[in-house]
Amino acid sequence: MNTSSLFLQIFNTVFPLVCIVLVAFFYARVRPTDMSVANRLNVSVFVPALIFSVMSSKSFQISEYVDLIVAAAVVVIGSGLLVWPLCRYLKVPVKTLVPPMMFNNSGNLGIPLMVLAFGEAALPIAVVLFLTENILHFTLGMYMLNPRSNFLNIMKMPMVVATFVGLVWSLQGWSVVPAVKVPIDMLGQIAIPLMLFALGVRMTSVDFSHWKLGVVSGFLSPISGLLAALIWHWIVGIPEDSLGYVLVFACLPPAVLNYIVAEMHQQEPHKVASMVLIGNLMSIVIVPCVLFYVL
Repeated sequence: MNTSSLFLQIFNTVFPLVCIVLVAFFYARVRPTDMSVANRLNVSVFVPALIFSVMSSKSFQISEYVDLIVAAAVVVIGSGLLVWPLCRYLKVPVKTLVPPMMFNNSGNLGIPLMVLAFGEAALPIAVVLFLTENILHFTLGMYMLNPRSNFLNIMKMPMVVATFVGLVWSLQGWSVVPAVKVPIDMLGQIAIPLMLFALGVRMTSVDFSHWKLGVVSGFLSPISGLLAALIWHWIVGIPEDSLGYVLVFACLPPAVLNYIVAEMHQQEPHKVASMVLIGNLMSIVIVPCVLFYVL
């Protein structure tokens, strides 16, 4: 692939995502929009439908993704371990800085990015990476902020339930009758564009009062993730057909969920908001650079 074709592919990958985010951003600037109901529906209905739709597919075999799951878990945990020693130097509490550096935007940004970059065949891989990060966020992440988190409540969450039901479905090799599969697939297809739209609306509330921390973390997040991935690849080895996906996953900015969780636990949510939103803005430059290397 020559350079011009490569740049065109990267543009065709990134621009549609940026376009949807910008539409949402400008719409919300003109007409302030409350996305709380839409976000709750996405988390409770549409994303679980997408998860089950992918995992119950006949072509989905969880055993094929073990190496990918392990690599994703290493990226999440490893990036946190790499950033941890810097908290004292940056004078930011561990509970404020480390979780956003660990838990990246593998849903709102990661799933559509990988599908556009690698094609529809990448959807199961993108979902597996998202599930790995999300399960770690709702278990390890919650424990980091509050060691007394109720594990039973976490297990009742629709996305977790959909993951376990889809896992059983995949292992048993069951099929879903078309009358049930079609509406589940249609509900799941709502999830990705709604994630991007919600991200654009959230961008209207960027808090620049902690912009320096936001910029620093905007570099720390992808660098720590990529370092964790490359160290793991050097020590253990990531299969060549999975390495590109892992590197793209590793360079993603902090997830919006970090702000919601920080607000829930009153863990300096304004600082976390700056890290999340400025990090996502910076990803417009950082992600294409990684795609240029991967593609």
